Amino acid sequence: MITSATNTASTAAAADATSTKANAAADPNASQDRFLKLLVAQLNNQDPMNPLDNAQMTSQMAQINTVTGIQQLNQTMKSMADQFSALQVLQGASMIGRSVVTEGSNLQMADGMGKGMFDLGNAAGNVKVEILSAGGQPVGSVELGAQNQGRHQFEWDASQYTGSKEGLRFKVTALNGTTAVQATPLVQSKVTSAGADGGLLTLDLEAGGTVNYSQVKAIL
Repeated sequence: MITSATNTASTAAAADATSTKANAAADPNASQDRFLKLLVAQLNNQDPMNPLDNAQMTSQMAQINTVTGIQQLNQTMKSMADQFSALQVLQGASMIGRSVVTEGSNLQMADGMGKGMFDLGNAAGNVKVEILSAGGQPVGSVELGAQNQGRHQFEWDASQYTGSKEGLRFKVTALNGTTAVQATPLVQSKVTSAGADGGLLTLDLEAGGTVNYSQVKAIL
């Protein structure tokens, strides 16, 4: 099918006209100008025997001023949000190469040792760390005994483990007698890049995945 230049130009002109109308509708000054023109036309065509009530006219003017003020405020807030987002990304760039701690149960391997950390919500009389394969099968454990509330680290000797070390994870079980204590697994990883999503600063991690800055537990 052949499209003529005339049809193309007409389509483009119609699109430009639609865009212009949309911009004009969103422009507070244009809205106020339209209101004043309508008000003048209403005054010129009013019934001399039943003129427009002063209170009604004042109310209409107050309404358009309110609408205009809200539109201007929305534009100002959007501009501030865009600037804040750009500033966040700029600040996030300074974290590239730094290590951060976030929630996660991936076991980090180095020199034949598995390493991890976790937070305890309360003191626990018995803390145990189970090492799990990528398929969720137990392959080892670390007995840590009694531990205080707060953050703790552990190491697991993987020298006797002959299976695949890819995708190893850990699970923390903490008890006070028979009462379970909340244990949050944590992972440490370097920041490789920073960005923004919905106005929030995001960090891409070397260990994989992307987290919001609010999810960072510590910066090392």
